[in-house]
Amino acid sequence: MTSPLAQFLALHGADQATIDQALSLAEPLELPTRHVLVNQGELAAQAFFLIDGLCHACYLTGDGKTISRDFFWEQDLLIGFESLLTDEGSPYLLETLSPCLIQTLPAELILGWRQDMPALYMALAERQLLFREQKEQFMRLYSPARRYALFTDSVGELATHITAPQLASFLNLSLSQLDSLQRHLAVSGK
Repeated sequence: MTSPLAQFLALHGADQATIDQALSLAEPLELPTRHVLVNQGELAAQAFFLIDGLCHACYLTGDGKTISRDFFWEQDLLIGFESLLTDEGSPYLLETLSPCLIQTLPAELILGWRQDMPALYMALAERQLLFREQKEQFMRLYSPARRYALFTDSVGELATHITAPQLASFLNLSLSQLDSLQRHLAVSGK
């Protein structure tokens, strides 16, 4: 049986030697809820392939606020490209929101793909860029109710691990707006 990481890499253009190298360097982790993978400001030494569970990236502001950036779930490769490319600390905190099964990959391996496997590296970078573009469209083109429905449908049962403040921040709503939206949807049966 092929591992999920091997399948993911093959899907994105990795040859067998690259897959074998990645699998030999991958470290499996079983992590609890609320485990910090990368602190904001910390140089990310690893990328994370999420086999099972839910992760959250957020910005921590100077005045104590938490601003949700993204959520990640099964079969996602979490690469902090900004930190990787600038060799500076991560602009956000990355944490688990549920128990997670993860395989880590050294950041040097990902950077090595830029030189040795440019098609794979480009596929991963393009994937990240598409996610950013899709999130921009999601935030600008859909009503709050539609964003809520699309997001909760895509996350499924993992949504139970997301707090109301995290969800409100991600959807660019206040807590009272989210509460009002949820009450309206409950009354209307949607």
